[in-house]
Order: sequence, then C-alpha cells, then structure tokens
Amino acid sequence: MNSPHWTPHWTPHWSPHWTPGGLEPSMNSYLNPNLHQDVGMNTQELAVTVPKPVHVKKGMFSELHSKVSEAGIPVTATHFDLQREMLWMGNYTGHVQSFLGPTMAHYSSFQVHATDAIRHMQSLDTGVLFLSKCNLGCYTRGGLVMFDYRMEEGADMRSLLMTDNMLLMGGLQNYVVEVDLNTLQETQKFTVEAPGVTIMRQTNRFFFFGHPSGKVTLRDLRTFRTQKFDAFPGGLSDFDVHGNLLAVSGFSSRGPNERFLMVYDLRMMRAATPLWVHVDPCFVRFIPTYTSRLAIISQTGECQFCEPTGLANMADIFHVNTNGQFLTSFEVSSSKQALAFGDSGGCVCLWSDTRDVMFNVYSREPCVVDALPQLTWNHNLQHCSPIPTIMLSLPQWAPGMEPEIPQTIETVGFNSYVENPYACPCNQVPANEEGTPGHGYYNHVPESPTQSDEEPLLHTVPDKYRKVTIKYSKCGREDFDFKHYNRTLFAGLEPQIPNAYCNCMIQVLYFLEPVRCLVQNHSCHKEFCLACELGFLFHMLDLSQGDPCQASNFLRALRNIPEAKEMGLILSNCEETTGTVELGRLIQRWNHFILYQLFQETQDLTGHCPSLIIKELFCSEVENRSLCLCGIETVHSSLMSLFNMHYPDSQGEMKEHDFAEILKKSICLQQRSHTWCENCDKYHPTVQTRNIRRLPDVLVINCEVNSSKEAEFWKVQAEYAFNKSMQKTDQDQRHVWIPATLKMSLSKVRDWRSALSAAEEAEGASLYDLVVTVPHILDSGTGGNLVAHIKVGETYHQRKEGVSRQQWYLFNDFLIEPIEKSEAAQFDVSWKVPAILCYAKRNYHTKYNLRSKCQHNQSEVKSDLYRTQKQKKTDATFIPLTVSEMPRAGDLVGLDAEFVKLSEEEAVLHSDGTKSTITPSQMSVARITCVRGQGPTRGPFIDDYISTQEQVVDYLTKYSGIEPGDLDATVSSKHVTTLKSTYLKLTLPHRLRSSPVGHGLQNDFRVINLVVPKDQVIDTVHLFRLPYKRMISLKFLAWYFLGLNIQGETHDSTEDSCTALKLYRKYLELYQEGGNHYVTKLNWKVPDLDAR
Repeated sequence: MNSPHWTPHWTPHWSPHWTPGGLEPSMNSYLNPNLHQDVGMNTQELAVTVPKPVHVKKGMFSELHSKVSEAGIPVTATHFDLQREMLWMGNYTGHVQSFLGPTMAHYSSFQVHATDAIRHMQSLDTGVLFLSKCNLGCYTRGGLVMFDYRMEEGADMRSLLMTDNMLLMGGLQNYVVEVDLNTLQETQKFTVEAPGVTIMRQTNRFFFFGHPSGKVTLRDLRTFRTQKFDAFPGGLSDFDVHGNLLAVSGFSSRGPNERFLMVYDLRMMRAATPLWVHVDPCFVRFIPTYTSRLAIISQTGECQFCEPTGLANMADIFHVNTNGQFLTSFEVSSSKQALAFGDSGGCVCLWSDTRDVMFNVYSREPCVVDALPQLTWNHNLQHCSPIPTIMLSLPQWAPGMEPEIPQTIETVGFNSYVENPYACPCNQVPANEEGTPGHGYYNHVPESPTQSDEEPLLHTVPDKYRKVTIKYSKCGREDFDFKHYNRTLFAGLEPQIPNAYCNCMIQVLYFLEPVRCLVQNHSCHKEFCLACELGFLFHMLDLSQGDPCQASNFLRALRNIPEAKEMGLILSNCEETTGTVELGRLIQRWNHFILYQLFQETQDLTGHCPSLIIKELFCSEVENRSLCLCGIETVHSSLMSLFNMHYPDSQGEMKEHDFAEILKKSICLQQRSHTWCENCDKYHPTVQTRNIRRLPDVLVINCEVNSSKEAEFWKVQAEYAFNKSMQKTDQDQRHVWIPATLKMSLSKVRDWRSALSAAEEAEGASLYDLVVTVPHILDSGTGGNLVAHIKVGETYHQRKEGVSRQQWYLFNDFLIEPIEKSEAAQFDVSWKVPAILCYAKRNYHTKYNLRSKCQHNQSEVKSDLYRTQKQKKTDATFIPLTVSEMPRAGDLVGLDAEFVKLSEEEAVLHSDGTKSTITPSQMSVARITCVRGQGPTRGPFIDDYISTQEQVVDYLTKYSGIEPGDLDATVSSKHVTTLKSTYLKLTLPHRLRSSPVGHGLQNDFRVINLVVPKDQVIDTVHLFRLPYKRMISLKFLAWYFLGLNIQGETHDSTEDSCTALKLYRKYLELYQEGGNHYVTKLNWKVPDLDAR
C-alpha cells in the first residue's frame, strides 16, 4: 500500500522533511544510533498505549488487535498477503515485519533497505516484493534474499503493479518501467506525463495512473487509447476503481483536502455527481461486499462508509484510536473482511467486521519453524568454540579437494589456475539425494526406472548413445564439425533449442513414408498446424545433404497448442537443463498426442481419402465390452492409435513369458473396475474386455517401463530369451527379448516367422516387422537423453544415395550411424530402457500413394504474392508482384531477414578469460524482405513483420530496426502477418529455382527453417572473402565498393537486401575485369567520416 502523496502547495503532518518525535536528526534516538549506547530498550514498554480488543458486532467494523512495530518510526506501507493469512508492514527506515492471522502473532522481521523507506509491497507465491526509492527487493517470507534489482540513477519509485509475470514500477520520473520477473530484465519503458506517477491500479480492461498534479490517466488494454481526468488542481491523495466507477480524492489549489470525492463513470468516460463526505479524505477504498461501499479515511483516524452514488451519512463514521498520531497507510484484505491502518508512531491496527476474519478466501498454511531447544550452561562445548555441540549435527556442505588438484595447478604471475575436474560449472555444486552438495553434475539420474543400490557409473554408456552437444566458438557453430558425427546423407536435428527432446520421434515420423507424403501434401490455413510444420520440416530433411536442420518452427507451433501444455509436453528451461524430467514417460505421452493431433488436423471434411491415411496407418478398430454383475453387457466401438504394455504381477520367482503373449494380453486387455451401470442405476464391479476388429498397418506400442519393477521384468525375460537362443544360433542375442517379426491375425498373435503359408494368408494373418525402437538412455554424466533406432527403407536410400537397400540407423539428434539390426532390439535396462516400439505390416506402403506433391497449392500462394496489401498507401513498404513478374529459374531475388531474441545465451567464463557457450540465445524471425532483382519495377515485393505470441526479451533494435509494438498486429503500423503465411511466400521462388542474393544468408536460412540448394544461393559474404581470412561486413563493402553509407543508427532489411543485389552486380563487373580490389589497411571497418 502506498503512503499518501503530497503536493508542493501543502505541507502535511508527515513529509520527507519531518522526523519522528519532532526532533532534529542529531537528537532523535531513532535516527542517531549513538544515543542508544549503554541503553536497554523494550519497545513493548514504550509510551504508546494499545487499546484492548473490543467486542465485534457482525457487519460493523471494529478493532481486533494492534501491534507496535518500532515505536516512533512511521509505518509507510501495509499489505495483506494474497497467498497466506499474513499482514505485512514496512516502515520509514526500511524495516519490515509480518504478523499471522487475526491475533497478529509475530512471524518474521528483517531489514530490506539500509536507509530508504518501504513504499510499496506485493506478495507472490514464493516471496514478497518490497519497493523503496531506487531498489526492488524480493525476499522469502522468512527474510532470505531472492533477488535485488537496482533502478536507474536518480529514480524515485512510488508504486508497483503486477500483471502476470510482468511488473510495472512508477514514480516521480517521466516513465514507467516494465520488468520481467522471470529474467529480471527491463522489457519496456512507457513515457508518462511529468512529474510522474505515484499510484497505479488496474482492472480487466484498464491501467490507471495517478499523477501528483491531480490527474488520473487510464489506458485501454484493448485499443491502447488513453483518457485523462483532471480531478483536483492541487494534487492527488488517493483513488480506487471498482466495476465501472472511479473514485478520486485530492487537494484544492488553496491547500487542504476537499471534503468531496470526484466519481467518474468509466462506461461514459465522464464525471458523475461529486460525493460530499464529512471527513477530510486521505485514503479511498472500495469495499464491495453486498454493495459498492466506499471507505474514506482521514489522516486523523476518522473513517466513513458511504455509497459512491448516494449521500454520506454521519452515522456511518467511526474513529481509529491513533493516540495523537497520524495515519500514514491503509489497506483492505482481498476478502474485504479486514482493514489495516499504520500510523506515524509505528503502530499497526487490524479492524474487522467479523470475529472469524479471513484475509483471503483461499490461503496456504505458512511455514512455521520449530522452536530451538533451550540451551543451558550445562551443554558440552567444543574447544575454542562458543557453539553448542547440539548445533553441530549439520552435514558438511563444502566438498573436499581432490588429491590430484594441487598437482595440476599452473601459476601465471600472482595468479594460480587449475582445470575444473567436475562436469558442473564454476562456483556451482549440485545437490545429491540427501540434499547436500555433491561432486558430480548428476549424482543420479532422477528419471531412471532402474534406481537401485548399484552405482550408476558401473554401467558404461557407449559414446554414440550419449547426449551430444554443439560446441560454440566465437564464430558460433560455423566451425563445428558435424561430419564427425554424421557421415551419411541423412539430416540430423539440432538439440539446443527448447523442447528438442522429441527429435527422435520427428525422425521416426519422417521415415514412415506414408506419413511423410501425407504432411507434405497437406494444406490448411490454420496458423499453428503441426501437420503443416512437419511438412515444411520434412521438405528440409529431403533437401539437406547431411547438414543438420532445426525443428524450431515446428516446436514453436507445438508450444502454442493448448492441449500440448495441458499434457505437460512443454518443458521449462530449468527442467531441460537439470535433467529432472522422466523422459521415458514424456516421449510416450508425446507419441500419443502427435498421433491424435495428426489425425485431427488431416481430417478432410469432404470425406476424401487423405483423411483416412492416419486411420489406416495407426488406428485399430476396437470393440469394448463391459459386463456388470447384474448380467447386462454393454458394447461400444472406438479407435485406438497405440497400445500400452501391461505386465503380469509376479509373486516370488519371475516366470518366463513370451513377448507375443504379453503383447496379445495388452492389446486384448481384460480388467475389472467399478463403472456406472444403467440397469442397476449405480456403480458396480464390471469386467471390461477389449477385442480387436481391425489391425493397423503400423502397430505403435508404448512400453511403459517406468519403474524398477517393469525394468526387472524386461531384464529377466531377456535372460530367458538369451539362454534359449544360445541353443539355436551363435549370434549375440544378449538383452534381446522382442522379436524381429510377428505373425498377427485377428484370432491370435504368435512369435516370429519369416513367411506365411497359403492357409494363413487366407485366414487374414499378416507379418509385422520391427521398424522402430525408441530407448531412453540413462547417463549419470549428462542427465539422460532419447534416441531412435530406425529401419530406413529403400526409397530413402534411392533418393539420397542412388542405391536400393534397407539399413538400420541410430539417430541421436545430429549423430547418425549405421547399426546392426540386433542392436536395435537390445535393451540393457541398466542404461538403455525401451520406451516406444513400432511394428509395420510387411509391404504395407504399396497401397498408399507415395507421391509427394508441392506442398500448398502454388496458385494460392501466387495469389497471396499478387494480393494488394491491406494498408494505407502512405504506409506501404512493398509493391506486390504482378503476374508477369513471377520469379523464374535463374532470376535474382534480394533477401534479408531481421530477428529478435526470445532468450539469452548461457555461458561460462573460464579463469583464463575464455568463454564457453552452454546454451545459445534463442532467436525468432521478426521481419523478412524480398527485393526484385530484375525488371523495370524495383524495390521489395515482400516486407512482412512476423507476429509472435512468445515473450521477447530483446528486440535488438540497433541491429534489427525492430521496436516494441512492431510485431503486435493490434497496434503496429507495419504489415504484420503470420510466420506460416510468409514462409509459404518465401519458399515459392526457391521452388521455382530462383537465386536468393544476400549477405550472410546461411544464418538467416537456419533461423527461418529454410533449406535452399547451395548452387542456387548467392551470398556476398563469401564472394568478397579471401581464403582463410575474416568475413567482411556489408557496411564496409557498401562503403568501399559502392560509396554508400548504410546501417546508420539501425539496420533495415530493405536497405540491406538492395545493397546485396548492388554488390553482386559489382562483383560481376570486377570478375569480368579480373581485378583484386581488396583493402586491409582499414581493418575492414568504415572510417569515421565526421572525424575526417
């Protein structure tokens, strides 16, 4: 709660120049600590009397309790905790205290700021925010510091306001600051009228700013329009908002408070009849219980309740006993049952209209610390230590030094360095299972289903299965050798982007030929369509010749689908970096989600064949029977896209089980449960049986090995299978339980067979071959990861290598390696746990149309390129193509893109001064410009700003020219569109074999998620580069070769793409002349023209 805000025209009883007790600072014991020497003080015995609680009459406010925090120190802010039954107070010297419940029992007390007063408080779920003049502190309710945020030099903050995870702070300066509480970064600054803002409020539709000049400004959250109310010419003391009413109190130009309130109707945006009252209003609050009551409080403690549209009644006035002090703060609880008053003498009073008062409707229990045992002088003390031995049972948090560390110390001058022998970053020690720091970055793998007493490091994980990471240098990823990890022509996927755990399943879907063709032929207008984004991504994987791709656009669409968030498929940064996620369970949920989503998104409302592909591929027609004890049986049919494995409960020694037998029982599941019976009209035990009426072409199985019990079952069954295989073959069948082939029919499921008899084929039996296994790799060194074993078919090898063969591969993000088929079925559950299996019907793909057409109708995309923009002519930044200008093979298209930053990079600074990037910053495309390279009409034909729903941490305005608001379609004056729409327009010229011309296009294509054949790309950064020399900036090349000064204050994609086209034409001239015009004496930098 803010303290009252005074104006220069009137001097109140408490002001910044006033000192407690009316003494000079040098003579005031509270401001001069030297006066406390040799003096014992008890604040509970000081002269401020506390009235005894009075009888509470229901419906009438009266005092419950009072507490003196620090006698003589004014209370500057009070706040009812929004999560717990607690009352907070802050005083003039930066000290805060908290009290529990209606009895106001002491809970915590600590210093927030050494000198400045507490001006505003706001409770969060994990702590409390405290605002002082130039500092924002966040503390736990026990007093531990969570963060400390310093303001700009000269800031004078007065009020704060919470909006989701964003925080607005305003004060006596001409701006309001927006801070992201997740990153503690300033995101925006809003200019406000001088001299600033002292009070802020919000409703569902408006932000309200109260100015010391007596004005109240409101900003509409939908239209961003502002409206000002000149309430009081002499200054503002307080205001509050409820529903469609705004009530304001303030001062006249003559000085003291006016005994009326200005009331405004927010529906009509005009003043209503002023409300005359019988007290000098200093604080105003709505207390909407049954009606929209207003509480008007004066500095002397007079309180009056009245309706904002009625007349004030003298009978509705009561008095707060301030013992001659002045009220300096006032707050109302969220339940509207409690009022809190703070005065200039350091006293806090709690009032309520009911004895069983609740501060919040729903509150959590506060964490109450157990009292420490009473210590006496009889306790044994350690030598040379005043600490009792009872306090020394805590674990040792500082790890001991390894013996080899002193031997590897290197001394340079006065400094000594040693290589960090641990996997964790410098100055960080991870916690082990007991909650104390340990030596390894991961002492155990939390998602392991095989947690036991065995040491995890005894199980060695092969290097090719370990989690792979990209090593970033000062050149980024340009000099990283991806060929070392992938010597095939298939494309891997980069892992260092959010939610890239699903890379393995994206590869699985890509190598199922009908799915690949289906999504590449899919077309819709939905902005976030996973089928469309998979089609774009699969097209990239088709064009790539072994270089890794990014699934960032697909994952961006995934993050914007509500069902994915509800199923817990979107991980936070903390969950991904610490490895605390159960990846096995997660990828099985993702598998279920993606199959259902593809089925929904590829539905054809006209009933044509494309809508049946997912159904034919993955869906089984299931008949569910439910038999009640009364003898009534109900039957209903459904579709199932996958099956979960169910394992038998083993008592004693575990018996041998055949995989086909367990699979059959899992598919044709029979179980007992309590369900509703219509005949009995109540819940009864029923027997539920599932029967299969049609088998899919691809049988997807979630293994459900999520605990040590299931892992032990797999281990024992693999041992049984290994002992049996030793009698039949010499091949290594260790850790193999699943068969390579299954013969399945609607009547039975048998073990593997290589061929079917004519009778079996007549019965409808089919052979299913193992084509995919997805294991969860348990690695204590990296936190675990997911990989895929995929049997790649002939058509993929034919397209990539020109040969017809089948081969098993290991896909571990950007690591791709051929493996033996037996390795794909081996599961050593100590480090390799099965998650997903796929069996495909032999020769199933022959019945599908495997021709991949050009995704999205070209005529539809062309019409979008021709379409006139829906902008005013004065705002137009591009001219759409005419029919005759459609790019053809060999045509030049100038291209440039600008980006914004969604997350900062994470890096470690080594002792020798070098920096290693752990996680790169996440970029998002914000603007794409395409410029004509030929023809009579010059200039851009695409200049799109890409809207984003994600939080932008840095607009990079200096380098991108993008400013806050440019990407918001509701307020931007730019041509804002969706990424999908621009992506389709951008890919069409490249499909028509035109040549993009730009500077540094490789990074642009990677962030946009676009693959263009290298023989089509014309990149001026490579044309004007000497072998083994640095890359030259576009700014220098334009100045030196073209005599142009570009990129002044900011970058502009239109200017950059036009300059790249001119540079390419200049390059052709120089190439024909055969001259070498490179200059190195300027260090490739444009000289300062103003200095010359």
